[in-house]
Amino acid sequence: MPFITAATTQENYDVIVVGSGAAGGQTAYTLTMEGARVLMLEAGRNYDYVTETPMFQANGDAPLRGAGTPDKPFGFYDATIDGGWEVPGEPYSSDSDDPAKQFKWWRARMLGGRTNHWGRISLRNGPYDFKPRTRDGLGFDWPLSYDDVSPYYDKVEMLIGVYGDNNNLENTPDSPEGCLLPAPAARVGERLIKQRAGKLGVPVVPIHRAVLTKKLDHTVIPAKLHPGNAKAQRIIAKDMEARAACFWATPCFRGCSIRATYQSNAVHLPPALMTGNLDIVCNALVFEVTLDKDGKADGVLYIDRPTGNRHRARGRVVVLAASACESVRILLNSKSPRFPNGLANSSGKVGRYVMDTVGAGLSGQIPLLENMPLHNEDGAGGSHMYSPWWLYQQQLKGELDFARGYHIEMSSGRRMPGPGTVRMQAGAKAAYGRGFKEEAKRYYGSHVHFAGRGEMIPNEGSFCELDPVLKDKWGIPSLRFHWQWSAHETRQAAHMQKTFAAIIEAMGGRVMGKVEADGAKSIAAGGEIIHEVGGTIMGADAKNSVTNQWCQTWDVKNLFITDGGPFASNADKNPTLTIMALAWRSADYIIDQMRKGAL
Repeated sequence: MPFITAATTQENYDVIVVGSGAAGGQTAYTLTMEGARVLMLEAGRNYDYVTETPMFQANGDAPLRGAGTPDKPFGFYDATIDGGWEVPGEPYSSDSDDPAKQFKWWRARMLGGRTNHWGRISLRNGPYDFKPRTRDGLGFDWPLSYDDVSPYYDKVEMLIGVYGDNNNLENTPDSPEGCLLPAPAARVGERLIKQRAGKLGVPVVPIHRAVLTKKLDHTVIPAKLHPGNAKAQRIIAKDMEARAACFWATPCFRGCSIRATYQSNAVHLPPALMTGNLDIVCNALVFEVTLDKDGKADGVLYIDRPTGNRHRARGRVVVLAASACESVRILLNSKSPRFPNGLANSSGKVGRYVMDTVGAGLSGQIPLLENMPLHNEDGAGGSHMYSPWWLYQQQLKGELDFARGYHIEMSSGRRMPGPGTVRMQAGAKAAYGRGFKEEAKRYYGSHVHFAGRGEMIPNEGSFCELDPVLKDKWGIPSLRFHWQWSAHETRQAAHMQKTFAAIIEAMGGRVMGKVEADGAKSIAAGGEIIHEVGGTIMGADAKNSVTNQWCQTWDVKNLFITDGGPFASNADKNPTLTIMALAWRSADYIIDQMRKGAL
């Protein structure tokens, strides 16, 4: 059986993969399709996206009308289970009491990890994003280029299904023909934003999201993904044929029982299991990588979460894909005489240069969108349009007071009603009865929201380490976070606020709330955007990095890290697509090295 327990694992595996999200799912998929025997260890419980996804329930059917609670910050229907910014029994700490220096660590203890919850925004890093230091002298260059990763972006887009468009914009890569699915039509509010923002020089184009606007071409794509591998082609063709196109029924953050969106447990794991090469143990919290007498990784130690019992699994290669900071925690807890400061940490960089996405937002009410005729704008469970960063040349000339850029995510339209949906302007005529209903109809759908998502430059003050005192419920040392934003990030947040206000005003609208001129007051807390990367950064020199371009640790050649940890920078593009592209590239390398006998 593919879902097994600690008692029924094999004595040895070709590869142990820790984690089942975007990184773990992609790594296991690639390895098993090429014939490797893989054991996947997931810290959370099994999760059935078919039976556990609330596809058709309205917010009115949920407790508190679906509103967020401490254990469900994103609302009752959010797919995340046994997780969030706080996980019972698994604490973490901050080095400072200063609110500006806090880091919020989101975890999802479930099969598929955070891919069940994410927004499905799938943007490619551009050429500038892999060589940022060369461009402006700040941060680090990656030891690879866009051209090295581009073929894997192609493969991931074709495998998971990404809708979008090509617009020939600077540092916003187009995809080759056959990679993207058709973009859904823009909503009314998005069309107005495009019209008015365009007059300000801000482009608004179809966003790329991992949602099937039509079924995947199972007759053509498999051969492109797995040339020369007939078995893999048959398996993925059959699996692609079973996935349905989106019919705009459910917000994507709930998950998707028809597999129209990307979730690792719905897209990567089913075909991997069909190969017969994958075993999965859930509720397996890995806390240490073990070494043999020669200093090579030979397996991991893990805790069975329900019982607290400890177990060992053995493998020829170990891949950590537990999420950037969780993989750091495992490495730092894997101490030995050979590695007294944590495994693969001869550089002293494990845990260093943790980054998140710069975030700030602003809402507005638009009279032009009042009293719209009744119509359905559900769409693909999220935005259909966005604004990629448009001021590269001005930035290069020194015309801005911050380095790096941001993109704009936007929301508008008549979404599913919930708490706070009816937001009437001050001075509304009635607050109850028929008058209230008339005012609600007037204002429903007339609000827009803009969210900036920008690049953070890695700095020495943002890192995580083992807390000297705090431990989890099983006695494993917890992480302690240090966090700081530089002036580049806070000024960027201030620029976001100014830009959003200008767009709202260009739409003839009214800004709701205060436009913060001080970006330090509007910037989201570290970790709040849930895009943390870094901590095991890749580089060209073992003295100042943890991994090489293959996500292979310098110190232990059969130990790899395929989550966001090896990111040398955190572009404004959401990181998940790049995580998967790099994971596929690393898995190909692992297969090649194993066949050559080098691993």
